[in-house]
Amino acid sequence: MQRAGRAGEVFLAFLRLGLTSFGGPVAHLGYFRDDLVVRRKWMDDRAYADLVALCQFLPGPASSQVGFAMGLQRAGFAGALAAFAAFTLPSAILLVAFAAGAAALGGSVGEGVLAGLKIVAVAIVAHAVWGMARTLTPDAPRAGIAVAALALALLLPAAPGQLGALALGVVAGLLLLRGVEDSAVASLPSFGVRRPVAVVCLALFAGGLIALPLVAAATGSGAVSLVDAFFRAGALVFGGGHVVLPLLQAGVVDTGWVSPESFLAGYGAAQAVPGPLFTFSAYLGAVSTAGPGGIPGAALALGAIFLPGFLILVGVLPFWDAVRARPRVRAAMRGANAAVVGILAAALYAPVFTTAITGPAPLALAAVGFVLLTVFKAPAWAVVLVGAAGGVVLALV
Repeated sequence: MQRAGRAGEVFLAFLRLGLTSFGGPVAHLGYFRDDLVVRRKWMDDRAYADLVALCQFLPGPASSQVGFAMGLQRAGFAGALAAFAAFTLPSAILLVAFAAGAAALGGSVGEGVLAGLKIVAVAIVAHAVWGMARTLTPDAPRAGIAVAALALALLLPAAPGQLGALALGVVAGLLLLRGVEDSAVASLPSFGVRRPVAVVCLALFAGGLIALPLVAAATGSGAVSLVDAFFRAGALVFGGGHVVLPLLQAGVVDTGWVSPESFLAGYGAAQAVPGPLFTFSAYLGAVSTAGPGGIPGAALALGAIFLPGFLILVGVLPFWDAVRARPRVRAAMRGANAAVVGILAAALYAPVFTTAITGPAPLALAAVGFVLLTVFKAPAWAVVLVGAAGGVVLALV
């Protein structure tokens, strides 16, 4: 299949995102949409929402899976690996440096930068919700699905709420949206994964869950035990982000590999860096008493936690290609896409808005960022810089 881009192009695009994407997985989806959908036009909003909905259904780091799939669609497996490396390595390197004793942000200036980055995430997510709502909820039934998904995502805790909202969207789409015409079917991109490759990936996913604990027990190897713990964490979490923390704590703190104090210190540092929260695993691998520790331990933990999510994504993509154009599936996906808007809106409120907006001044700064994005069409990275500078000003005033 002829690809539209090259791996180098994908790497540079995601490197900028990896250096500027603060605010957690929901904000990352906003950054991706602003840069890759709106500006670069790698895919349209409907295809992007389909991809987001699929990744929300799968275990693993949802925003990283979306980025991986966009790199795959743009430039094949080389593009997928380029997207993963460029988006992940900046924060992983910073956290390994922190584990080695590098000074973390401190004082009024550092606190102001962190506060500003949280505030700008409000603008980024609000912009994504606004743009996707105009495309994906153009009529009363889909707007109603989005509102119902919003309510369900707010009423139930993170993973059950998100999965329940998506399931509600699927059922409502099948019931209410069968007769809706969708001209976007022909424009959906193909990811170009062959079924034999997909079957191998699914087998590796299942095999890793079964074989790694057996090999770890049989060999007593600290490195294998480390890989097993992080592979299981990546394979058993839905939605990614903060949802993975209980699994990581069970894997490295409860086993005595990492002290509670070191775990919390690393978690705090992970809030100060861009990119996916799953890179917290690099810090934990570096300080863990199981495995080689340092940079080798960080590399093992980082690869192990991301691998299962990518294996299962590649494993389902060719089947997704085959079924998503069917009328019933399209109706279900119209409902799921509307539900994605509701899920993003719920995340905009909690935790993004409730964490960042602590008074009138932060609200004003968030509004400035939103206006820059929507009216002046400023790139997301420029709004990040404005937010960080504004946070410093608010901290010093």
